[in-house]
Amino acid sequence: MKTVALLPAGSVSDEAAKLFFQDEDDQVQYRHHRMISDVFLSTVNDISQYSVIPIENTIDGSVSLHLDWLVHEVDLPIQAEWVYPSNQNLIGRRVELEDERGEIDYSRIKKVISHPVAMSQCLNFIRKHLPHAETEHVSSTAESVRIVKDHPNEGMFAIGTKTAAINNGLDIIAESVTDHQNNYTRFFLVGNKPYQGLETEQIRTSILITLPEDFPGALHQVLSAFAWRRINLSRIESRPTKKKLGSYYFYIEIKYSLNELLLQMALKEIEAIGCHVRVLGCYPSYTYDQLTAKQHV
Repeated sequence: MKTVALLPAGSVSDEAAKLFFQDEDDQVQYRHHRMISDVFLSTVNDISQYSVIPIENTIDGSVSLHLDWLVHEVDLPIQAEWVYPSNQNLIGRRVELEDERGEIDYSRIKKVISHPVAMSQCLNFIRKHLPHAETEHVSSTAESVRIVKDHPNEGMFAIGTKTAAINNGLDIIAESVTDHQNNYTRFFLVGNKPYQGLETEQIRTSILITLPEDFPGALHQVLSAFAWRRINLSRIESRPTKKKLGSYYFYIEIKYSLNELLLQMALKEIEAIGCHVRVLGCYPSYTYDQLTAKQHV
């Protein structure tokens, strides 16, 4: 039996995990937590074997808090990654908004609550229909829907998933309120146990590079080690080391397996110029189409 820590039932993380583990769902025990810190710590403390971590979104980019936890707070290797559509909905009790003609009156909404990343995905909808409403951030979209359930007739509504609405007996007031319909969230599966799943040719390696000092051309030297070997980088992001102002590390994702000699030599060259290299994981990468195709086999 696999044990997997993740955010609450009805969250996008919950839906994404159910898709990822679809072939072995009856052999997976899910441990839901309100806070992402508790998700990480569940696996750190061996309460669960894996944690499901939202790490990046089409609209909002990196989930900085989650990346910082992965880098600064824990030492859990990345074992897999996959993407899942993040379609948010306005959720609550329709009867609270209906006017005498049975139409929705958005002016009756006093407060909208959700996870900050989900909220930022829906800014156009909020500006257009709910500019008067107070907004409040909570730990997950599922938590926001639960809060709305517990506070009837207070003008409180949530942004969350259809699953969360069904689980809490609430209505979908407006479907797909995200600013862009091609909105996906990328997830990491982290843990100390290697993951054996669907075969894929897409392998990525994530590393952290810390420069010995800030000198002209330092980053160019690092990137050159990859460039002349024609190693493709899919992502590079600078983040503060939290040691002093102006000190950064570089988070880099590479479309290459760590087992490849070319990548090994590139990392050795980077270390030779005085940089510190930390490997966060070498892992299979799955598209949404790959995972949904399994449902129709």
